[in-house]
Amino acid sequence: MVTVSAIEQAYERLRGAVSHTPLQYDRFLSEKYQATVLLKREDLQKVRSFKLRGAYYAITQADPELTRRGVVCASAGNHAQGVAYTCQEQQIHAVIFMPTTTPQQKIAQVLFFGGDYVKIELVGDTFDAAAQAAKQFAKEEQMAFIAPFDDPNIIAGQGTVAVEMLADAEKKQVTIDLVVAAIGGGGLISGTAAYLKEKQPKIKVVGAEPVGAASMQAAFDHQGPVALEHIETFVDGAAVKQVGAQTYAHAKRYVDQLVTVEEGAICQTILELYSKQAIVAEPAGALSVAALDLIKEQIKGKTVVCIVSGGNNDSSRMAEIEEKSLIYQGLKHYFIVNFPQRPGALKEFVSHVLGPDDDITRFEYTKKINRGTGPVMLGILLKHKKDLPALLSRIEQFDQNYINLQQNQSLYSLLV
Repeated sequence: MVTVSAIEQAYERLRGAVSHTPLQYDRFLSEKYQATVLLKREDLQKVRSFKLRGAYYAITQADPELTRRGVVCASAGNHAQGVAYTCQEQQIHAVIFMPTTTPQQKIAQVLFFGGDYVKIELVGDTFDAAAQAAKQFAKEEQMAFIAPFDDPNIIAGQGTVAVEMLADAEKKQVTIDLVVAAIGGGGLISGTAAYLKEKQPKIKVVGAEPVGAASMQAAFDHQGPVALEHIETFVDGAAVKQVGAQTYAHAKRYVDQLVTVEEGAICQTILELYSKQAIVAEPAGALSVAALDLIKEQIKGKTVVCIVSGGNNDSSRMAEIEEKSLIYQGLKHYFIVNFPQRPGALKEFVSHVLGPDDDITRFEYTKKINRGTGPVMLGILLKHKKDLPALLSRIEQFDQNYINLQQNQSLYSLLV
């Protein structure tokens, strides 16, 4: 197990190399949850993610004979940026393996931070596929493999987040009751929880995972790391099929509670953080804040720290994020509705089916001349969630055979 002294040693080594990120009071979240909510702003780190801490420390602790030949890592984005930044600083060459699904923004940032010292290989559809290729390459080329999470030096480096957190809380004269951190492979939660629980055992530690990639929960359920058959990669910074043996051991010992968060809730949180607090958080970075809604009864009247773990969000994803948020809130819906093939059918639908505050956001119609009706794919945006039952009733009167696409995921994935 990674000890307090190991984490404090990493903290001393990282002085000046990484930013001491602020621990900020958040008025909006505090009022929303009737608690004192503080945000640990790792999105303001030099590479906009906590991952720099572990990457920098692990590289500086690696065998010099191997690092002279270069280093290899696998990453969905943020670990890669930490490695790239470190290699540019230390003038070490790196080969970085990333999934083909990695957002372009993160690829561009890796190249920006690493410059001429970095080469990127896009391999596989998931982090785990990229990691397997990276390990094989490092072995063949006799280069140092910098693990993204399952390594004592990585865990110690990530644990320096907690060192800063407790120091700043003491300066602010606040007592932390609960800390929420995102879980991907488990490096952040392992180092953070290990330090917090040894220094202040009364602090409750909660780990947050996306519903589509809850690999730590699966490990808890099976009493050890297990590979998920399928993961959703939308929360790319936390899309890991299998946590590490070491991170599992730390989480099992130190983490009090795990929660899984729906993608729509994460998207809603991203938009709230941006609009209310001007914070640009990536999906994994917003996980800890989104998790508050699941533990709101536990945190009333208490002091809570959420680690905003990263801010590398691709602006091209904002339309998708807004869409997922609206669907999660019950405001946006998609249907297949059969329209009579006669003049005035659309006017009838708009006048008698849509409510006064409803809006059509998508309308796709293929006319079939040999039938009396033709199917239309409709996107409808509601002003109020409570208007849905009445809308469904009116649609059924218009077409008894309509299809609610949110209840048919295969059709939804195909058409929407």
